[in-house]
Amino acid sequence: MTHLNPPDAAALDEVKNELDFVAAAMGFEPNSMKIMAHRPNILRGFLALMGAIIGPDAVLDPGLRQMIAHIASSAAGCRYCQAHTAHGAGHAGVSQEKIEALWSYADSPLFTEAERAALSLAQAGGSVPNQAKAADFDALKAHFTDAEMVEITAIIAAFGFLNRWNDTLATTLEDSPLAFAQASLAASGWAVGKHE
Repeated sequence: MTHLNPPDAAALDEVKNELDFVAAAMGFEPNSMKIMAHRPNILRGFLALMGAIIGPDAVLDPGLRQMIAHIASSAAGCRYCQAHTAHGAGHAGVSQEKIEALWSYADSPLFTEAERAALSLAQAGGSVPNQAKAADFDALKAHFTDAEMVEITAIIAAFGFLNRWNDTLATTLEDSPLAFAQASLAASGWAVGKHE
């Protein structure tokens, strides 16, 4: 159960445009963003950062961005973000089979060497303490430009914020990503946990 609920309707009205934008992109209003509305400028600042990372100027494939976010969130242990990123990967066109195999990316034939390099850094960077090392970047350099590596790192870092935000607050998981995660991730051990 969440430790902090979203503000009242009047406060949410102040950030209606921002929440409408997020809902259009994700298919629902995330509770994490509604809770941020207690401090509208935190929500706006966070959305500006995310827009710079995964917005229209992003250089990575949207499905890869969601898989990177998923592995970073899995390494951090945030069930809320794991559900959101698996759901997002599905909406970005990643196959159900590949989503179900995400945590076994290192050995699965479903993943390319480039994807493995990005997901390996996501796992290392999402871990606490951080496990990223020079070899991770050597592997990335064989497949990605500097700009792409900055975007990969930015995704890991942004989801580090979201992982801490949602796990600290025990943010309630919304129906759509909850149903998706139960159908796609439960076989690999995912459970809603404190995000009920």
